[in-house]
Amino acid sequence: MVQAARSGKQNIAEGSMASGTSKKTELKLIGVARASLEELLLDYKDFLRQKGLRLWGKDHPQSRAVRGLCFKKNRSYSTYKTNIENGPPEIAANTLVCLIHQANYLLDRQLRALGKDFLEEGGFTERLYRARFQSRNQRA
Repeated sequence: MVQAARSGKQNIAEGSMASGTSKKTELKLIGVARASLEELLLDYKDFLRQKGLRLWGKDHPQSRAVRGLCFKKNRSYSTYKTNIENGPPEIAANTLVCLIHQANYLLDRQLRALGKDFLEEGGFTERLYRARFQSRNQRA
């Protein structure tokens, strides 16, 4: 679980760093991050099932409460810390399930936007070629 979480975080960071030079690499790394977080989500669901704990549905009052925390001002880890570190395992795991769902939703939106941009604009190399081609035509 630690490896899946770390992989998700690292691939998001690496994809972000690659964004300036390679949309293709950014797309790939964000996709890998998404897959890592999906793996982590399944691990938390397995944990709940194996321990005989309840998995909160999307409309469960506590799921809604956790999802609502993202709208708090100055949110950070401390916004969720009580649920994760001080709550019983069911609350901690379900809080993390909610957070993973939120991260996956955002990554899905990012992947769609990146894919659309890549199709419309091309990658870095294609944009350089177009700029060079236009520059040559203007000089001629």
